[in-house]
Amino acid sequence: MPEPRWLDDDEFRAWIGYRRMRLLLDAQVSQDLTRESGLSAPDYDVLSALTSSEGHRRRLTELADRMLWSKSRLSRHIGRMEQRGLVAREGCETDARGSVIVLTEQGLRTIQEAAPGHVASVRRHLIDLLSPEQIDALGTIAETVLAHLAPGEDLRR
Repeated sequence: MPEPRWLDDDEFRAWIGYRRMRLLLDAQVSQDLTRESGLSAPDYDVLSALTSSEGHRRRLTELADRMLWSKSRLSRHIGRMEQRGLVAREGCETDARGSVIVLTEQGLRTIQEAAPGHVASVRRHLIDLLSPEQIDALGTIAETVLAHLAPGEDLRR
């Protein structure tokens, strides 16, 4: 078995810093979102994905893949969002066993009301702390890693 390529001090600093930053940043932005809008981060992810989809609709399997959730976990979450009037579930024309999740008018109003506060939180806790050069570097890093982990994925969707 080959000797592992241990991280040097700079690599370790970057890795541990990234992990801690991701945890704290996700927690803070999620906390702000819930406090200001009543939405959970997964609620926002679903609504955002539907908003950016043609016809404000997506197959449940596509949403599950995008969120890295199992279909059953997302289906239960969608059920709770349906009860709140944020989304509706329709049958899939091409797959009798599949379902399509559709953004409702209430869901659209909800994300439109939540988005300004969410963006303000992202700015306050990340974007406005960075220089333009750091933002460019972060974007480049994200693209590089995502090209490896999710080839062909569009960052904007």
